[in-house]
Amino acid sequence: MAGYAAMARRLDSRHLRAAVRGIRAAPPDAPDHATDPALVDRLERPFEGVDDVYTRLNDLESRLRAAGDRRAVFLTIYTRMTAAVRAAIADGRFADPAWLRRYTVTFADHYRRALLSFERGDHDVVPGPWRVAFRTAVAGSALVAQDAFLGINAHITYDLALALRDVGIDPDRATKRADHDRIDGVLARLVDAQQAALVDLYAPGLSRIDDTLGRFDEALSLFSMTEGRAWAWLVATVLTDVPAAPARAAVHRFLEATATGSAHFVRSPPVDPAVVTALRRVERDRGGGAINVLAASFDEHLA
Repeated sequence: MAGYAAMARRLDSRHLRAAVRGIRAAPPDAPDHATDPALVDRLERPFEGVDDVYTRLNDLESRLRAAGDRRAVFLTIYTRMTAAVRAAIADGRFADPAWLRRYTVTFADHYRRALLSFERGDHDVVPGPWRVAFRTAVAGSALVAQDAFLGINAHITYDLALALRDVGIDPDRATKRADHDRIDGVLARLVDAQQAALVDLYAPGLSRIDDTLGRFDEALSLFSMTEGRAWAWLVATVLTDVPAAPARAAVHRFLEATATGSAHFVRSPPVDPAVVTALRRVERDRGGGAINVLAASFDEHLA
């Protein structure tokens, strides 16, 4: 029960507010979205290894981006994360590379299954945070930053704990935890490259508002990536250590409610709509003319 007590100690007002919001908030309306049989075909087969994960995620990103489908935004980030982790495994940076390979594949399969269910139109079986992320992205009305955060939130705040539970954190839990933590360093080195990719592919004005968007990031993101990964490990220990099935089910429900509430927060942050409108103009503005509108909006609403 030590993990259960540790999880209870880690709970704070952010987790609780997110869980309440996840339970109470209605999901976005289902978009008018036709199933793409070719996309379904690419998603039906489980991933077979880290190389397969990278190759197929890259293919999915290219396909969705070519179609103007904003679900590609998260894949732009995720594909680069996978490439970095794959390179780190090949470089011998982990104590248990076999476990890291299983971890990477299992993690990716959680995303694959969620996207497959959504694309088939089986929205009721799509986990709550992914339902918000996918519906928002398909609608295409959010900021690029929101689409990115929604995918990161669903995959790290929700999928990761379940993937760790599935792949197993025992035996040698301390060694596996150290390898899990080493990924934080791998991902930290990608921040600038990921932003550059978002600028090049989706939001040409993003590079001019880095400092301002950093403040907006804090309003959008309930948990940083590092915090989210630490939380995922803690939840995975509870799901592993608590013997009673009803208790594990309750933890799983709380995990989904928290991630779903965070998704609603990202989708509808507590800032004036004028700020979001200004950010949208800046994202799409190559000339930079909208930056003064954005600065004025932040001075007024986020000071």
